Amino acid sequence: MAGWDGWFVVEHREAHSQARAGRLVTPHGVVETPVFMPVGTQAAVKTLSPHELRAVGAEIILSNTYHLYLRPGSDVVAAAGGLHRFMAWDGPILTDSGGFQVFSLASLRQVTDDGVRFRSHLDGSEHLFTPERSMAVQRDLGADIIMCFDECLAYPARRDEVEASVDRTTRWAQRCHRFWQEEGNPERQALFGIVQGGAYPELRRRSAEALQELDFPGYAVGGLSVGEPAGVTVAVLDATVPLLPADRPRYLMGVGTPDLILEAVWRGIDMMDCVLPTRMARHGTVYTSEGKLTVRNAAFARDFRPLDPACDCYACRHFTRAYIRHLLKVNETLGMRLTTLHNLRYLHRFMERLRQAVREDRLPEFRAAFYRGEGAVLGFRPPEPAALPEA
Repeated sequence: MAGWDGWFVVEHREAHSQARAGRLVTPHGVVETPVFMPVGTQAAVKTLSPHELRAVGAEIILSNTYHLYLRPGSDVVAAAGGLHRFMAWDGPILTDSGGFQVFSLASLRQVTDDGVRFRSHLDGSEHLFTPERSMAVQRDLGADIIMCFDECLAYPARRDEVEASVDRTTRWAQRCHRFWQEEGNPERQALFGIVQGGAYPELRRRSAEALQELDFPGYAVGGLSVGEPAGVTVAVLDATVPLLPADRPRYLMGVGTPDLILEAVWRGIDMMDCVLPTRMARHGTVYTSEGKLTVRNAAFARDFRPLDPACDCYACRHFTRAYIRHLLKVNETLGMRLTTLHNLRYLHRFMERLRQAVREDRLPEFRAAFYRGEGAVLGFRPPEPAALPEA
């Protein structure tokens, strides 16, 4: 993949861990890593505008292939000039393959080696998603980073089920890679392979080795954040990340709590995404340096402090807990906007501090201080790696 050599630059390797700091160079800008990506499922991060995303520190966002395929349709987005123009976001975009959403439909889908036949959750209409179809939709959306169509299983899953899924995911990755090269846009879209294998180290190895034969521009660790304990998540990362090429970005899909972000970065992960921070915010719960606050609660009705005195976001600089609680209680959209702004700024400030600690070779001190301080009040503690099943 000579055209993608050097698109990811590791600028510093932390002295006491596997963490690294670097940058991704995309057609729509440079992204500092490690990075957290807010999720804009339907071409919007819920309640926020593009300039507000920039204000909280977002450099790259994620959108969803399945949802945009159903509406407005990738043909509409392509006619608008691609996803960047359609949503007026001039920074990098990653689109997932739609695989997780399709597989979450459960009774509405049928999986074969060809692809997945499913019924829309919107109107019951029948559709067939194949690796080639996922690639074509992502080509038309025009994201900077696109993902292979893969099979994602819930946790726990039997070994024979996971083995069959790994083999199918490998075959689908080969088809995705072929379409990307022959009918896609390989000069402007980086395709990531997705390592599957559940909680079975030898199946993770099988998946990683097969995908590396295709020499993708980047690699993702999939099949986590599907119900497994945190100890299993970090144990799978311990078993999987060392198998991935050191000169390519590593993306952990679906993780967005500060503790797991920290543990993932410690183990060499460069990119993460999750809907949790924005979903929590819309329900009135925010991260703060003093712990989690559910600001809808009656205890904050006369609390005229900011959400977090240590935060520099627009919400904390201008509004009080009492006012934001009032907005949420009367269903004013501004309340959800302010809590979303805050949660995303909290996470991006966390990432800024985390990157600095990596670059200055003081990640162990940062990690210990987090679990003693912010992590303690947020209720986090270092997850102990679990014992994974034998072959």
